[in-house]
Amino acid sequence: MPVSSSYPSITIPKVDLWEFLFERADRPFPNDKVIYNDAATRRRYTYQDVKDKALAFGRGLQAACNWQKGDVLALYTPNSIDTPIVMWGAHWAGGVVSPANPAYTVNEFAFQLKNSGARALITQVAHLKVARAAAKQVGIPESRIILIGDERDPDGKIKHFTSIFHSSGNFGKAKINPEQDLAFLVYSSGTTGLPKGVMLSHRNIVANTLQLDVGEGGKKTWNGGPDGKGDRLLAFLPFFHIYGLTCLVHQTLYQGYELYVMQRFDLEKWCSHVQTYRITFVYVVPPVVLLLSKHPVVDKYDLSSLRMMNSGAAPLTKELVEAVYARIGVGVKQGYGLSETSPTTHTQTWEEWRTSIGSVGKLMPNMEAKYMTSPDDGSEPQEVATGKVGELYLRGPNIFVGYHANPTATAESLSSDGWFRTGDVGYQDAHNNFYITDRVKELIKYKGFQVAPAELEGILIDHVAVDDVAVIGVERDGTEVPLAYVVRSSKSKSSGVSADQEAANIGEWLGNKVAYHKKLRGGVQFIDQIPKSATGKVLRRVLKERAKEAAPKARL
Repeated sequence: MPVSSSYPSITIPKVDLWEFLFERADRPFPNDKVIYNDAATRRRYTYQDVKDKALAFGRGLQAACNWQKGDVLALYTPNSIDTPIVMWGAHWAGGVVSPANPAYTVNEFAFQLKNSGARALITQVAHLKVARAAAKQVGIPESRIILIGDERDPDGKIKHFTSIFHSSGNFGKAKINPEQDLAFLVYSSGTTGLPKGVMLSHRNIVANTLQLDVGEGGKKTWNGGPDGKGDRLLAFLPFFHIYGLTCLVHQTLYQGYELYVMQRFDLEKWCSHVQTYRITFVYVVPPVVLLLSKHPVVDKYDLSSLRMMNSGAAPLTKELVEAVYARIGVGVKQGYGLSETSPTTHTQTWEEWRTSIGSVGKLMPNMEAKYMTSPDDGSEPQEVATGKVGELYLRGPNIFVGYHANPTATAESLSSDGWFRTGDVGYQDAHNNFYITDRVKELIKYKGFQVAPAELEGILIDHVAVDDVAVIGVERDGTEVPLAYVVRSSKSKSSGVSADQEAANIGEWLGNKVAYHKKLRGGVQFIDQIPKSATGKVLRRVLKERAKEAAPKARL
């Protein structure tokens, strides 16, 4: 039987995002509360600034671009405190926002522009060359390219967003159906193929913002703490990903927290900002947790203002969480979600970060879950008993509408009665804690036995010679075997031990810790860096292509 959240159900208002954020009657903080800060330049916006400028930009879109309900505005920009303004301005005018990775090439960005049907795009001067080329490729005129950020076009040809602000005229807010009309069209990372457009409604984001509030248990405030200024968050997670969009951009404005925005992650700058701005809470990803446990630069800074960190994207081991706590005295609670779930479906409570390490926490309110078999023979999946390992299916108000222009993919992932097949494998314990062990498609099948790459990675990362690691399955003698790609530690490199010998040492060390079928029969290969998405997920597809091309010699 499906299980329901252990939290009481919450009321989700039938409003669009503009009404939810800017027309609420229960907002506890004042108009002049500072919400967004540029961590580098210290430029800032209050709540009222954001509302006024977003409204002016929305009117400007209607005036300058004849903006219509359902038109798509693409974002091709690193993090900026201007992003919320253009985003919610587009929503006010009835638009759909489609954020893109600013590291995309011309062809990659052009694919998203074409697939989404974007009518205009937002970028910054540093990314203007690629944006122009991609826009030209899909027929978007330069008059519909708009800049944000501190810099202006040196040639004066591309408009800055402030230049299209419109304060009056016959323009009005679009009428939105929160359940049906899209707020965002976000694209999957494309770790296993071309990115898919994930359609998220206004209701999806409203629901998840409220679900997040319950999951945090009232531990963060807009006016608490020793200085009465409330919690201060540091944002480096990309705003082009739903993790950053919901957990950082939307949550901070709704709750009145103060957000310090970094364009991109840099460990020393991150540490410096935590110290300078007395940051109290951060959303992180596993690679950052790993750096905090091992990198020497961390010892140079005072991180004592931090009250808690929240990690997502991949499981953390008990050893890694404890290592970070021992070093900087800050707990790391874990959560889980996907682009298709807006994103957060589970999170650990502040009280349980240490008692259920490895868990992604409890199911968010108003949600249901069930675990199913993943048969290889084409037969129908069957539900497994609570506590047994299976593929996680989810249902709730934050589940996406479907994949854009891809009914086949939608039908494969989303049932007619609202169950979303996540593709993740896991189980639930007796205390309502959920555990994610791996992806269905990433499980290695060795002679009928299933091997979870994440399990092996969690063990290997504790080896003194390993700074980072990713495990994939490769074909050997008619079956799949585990192969580990390892970033070798500086201590190992300076030890005088050869690469071949160290690889053998690592393989033998793991072999003494796992069952016979989990040994690294594919060997150990050293690599300079593990390829990962912007949110920290290992790009196993890239490693599998590398393995095919290199046909590495097994090291046992």
